[in-house]
Amino acid sequence: MSCSRATCSRRSTASTTSPVTSAGTRWAAAAARAASFRSPSRKGRRTCASRKPSSGATSRMIDGLLELARRRLEQGGGADALERRVERTSVAFEWGRLKAAGVTEEAGVNLRVLHRGRVGVAGTTNVGAENVGAGDAGAQHAALLLDRALASAELGEELALAFPSRAKLPRVTTHVQRTADASLARLIEIGQFLLERLTREGCQVNVAIERDVSDTRVANTAGAEGAYRSTGVAVSADVWRIAGDDVLAIGDAIESTDLPSEDALEGVVRSITSRLDHALRIVAPPEGALPVVFTPAGLSAVLLPVTQGLSGKAVLQGISPLATRVGQRVFDECFSLTDDPLAPGRTASRPLDDECVPSRGTGLVERGVVQRFIYDLETAARATTASTGHGKRGIFGKPVPGYTNLILGESGDGRRETWRELGGGLLKGINDGLLVDDLIGVGQGNVIGGAFSHPVALAYRIERGEIAGRVKDAAVAGNVYELLKRIAGLGNDARWTGSRFTPSLLLEGVAVARR
Repeated sequence: MSCSRATCSRRSTASTTSPVTSAGTRWAAAAARAASFRSPSRKGRRTCASRKPSSGATSRMIDGLLELARRRLEQGGGADALERRVERTSVAFEWGRLKAAGVTEEAGVNLRVLHRGRVGVAGTTNVGAENVGAGDAGAQHAALLLDRALASAELGEELALAFPSRAKLPRVTTHVQRTADASLARLIEIGQFLLERLTREGCQVNVAIERDVSDTRVANTAGAEGAYRSTGVAVSADVWRIAGDDVLAIGDAIESTDLPSEDALEGVVRSITSRLDHALRIVAPPEGALPVVFTPAGLSAVLLPVTQGLSGKAVLQGISPLATRVGQRVFDECFSLTDDPLAPGRTASRPLDDECVPSRGTGLVERGVVQRFIYDLETAARATTASTGHGKRGIFGKPVPGYTNLILGESGDGRRETWRELGGGLLKGINDGLLVDDLIGVGQGNVIGGAFSHPVALAYRIERGEIAGRVKDAAVAGNVYELLKRIAGLGNDARWTGSRFTPSLLLEGVAVARR
């Protein structure tokens, strides 16, 4: 085979916008049910009708913070700040019925200072209008936050941190207006569509939809700044089948900056029903060193050690097996890995990172050869290199290196997202093997070393090039760095799973054992 992201929360009532569908009465009824729903944990919260978060007040706080920092920091010091405001609309169906529907808001500011050669950080979610304006209350609040950051710097490590200057930012679409404008009824409609298509006798269906509209702004005392608005929709569904002591759960999820098309939703349906149909028959697991196909959903155990090893933080800590391998062929030549923060339509895309560094694509591995590691400003300063634009920060704590959109494949084409046959065309020619779709315990233990051993959560036996049935009580084991030296094939089913674009991967010599 050829290798070819104090919180302020607000409760929403149902939108009064009438969904425009051929089944308008049905969706109106669903919206009415959403309006009547009240979660006990959210009683007394204000209603929220806005779907357009405003960052103007918080931006004034950032400007005031940085101006205050310029006046108070000694020569050679500096500061940067990030503000983020997110409005999240959530809809949940459990066991086929509407269970929850509402809106929450989160907002906060993170401030980092370089003072007397040491770094300190402080954060706050107390960003109400009275605390971020130009009045005395706003000035006092900014001064308190700066005081906390300076106190943190007194205990911080020494670091020659340099804040980036103003630079031109790349163009990338992160916001789709129809996503931001979508009513609660429209989101319920999406969930109802999946419920109807996935319902079958003897099974229970859960569906969740989340729509985020966020505003992000980051700036520093060196003059760099950037702001962007983003939207995101995540849709997930899972089907449960309980028969005696056999509990089967199969799910799938899609996410994008735009509302899902009907084709995309049908892809979720096909993905779940295909795997469910194959899983109804239970067969004995194979044993031995066997060819194993890891689906895009099942690749986490294989890719996690690699992505951890490609972090500049791990290199500085001395725990990355790849630390001394830049320029060397470590993997099969059909293995290429890119991180692309400019990928169109993806929720992790952005024009700059959380430290004012402009975004750009980063080739990590090219045709099996390790090219570079990812760095934020701090790890880059410690490694005496430049940031790769991978700084990520929350409201509390300092920035850390983090990936955006990981793309596996030499072409780097992360645009296509379609459901194709299970296994991506890699099953033909496998006389006896395994197809792994989900594993238990991924991320536990000494992941970065490359060794893994996990029980299967969802896997299928392959016999004579076809799926024979689902296996239970089996486990797979191996070492990622050894297995990825000999990749037997890349599937034709590349798709997005979260912020990762990958095809199925066929690896030979994976240890398969019965439990």
